[in-house]
Amino acid sequence: MSMTNLGPNAALPTDIVMDAWRHMFGGMIQDVRESAGRSIEQAAQLAGMEPLEWAAVEDGNMAADPAWLRPMADTLELPFDQMQAMVYLCQYAWPE
Repeated sequence: MSMTNLGPNAALPTDIVMDAWRHMFGGMIQDVRESAGRSIEQAAQLAGMEPLEWAAVEDGNMAADPAWLRPMADTLELPFDQMQAMVYLCQYAWPE
């Protein structure tokens, strides 16, 4: 049985794999938001996003816009380096 290589020389992941990584990222965002005690509407408003945009990121149905990362981190009271680590962990969710 072969393992999928997701190293620096790997081929682009399939859409299914990318969806899985986006869902992982969205789940982490949702966990942090819920731990902060914020609703989707509150978080979106504080980040300057529409609630449907925030919900789509959490659901893994929309790639996080890089311009949203700092406002999202600020809204979640998450140090930006932790947000960057989450993005790095899930980097295969978004094509280069």
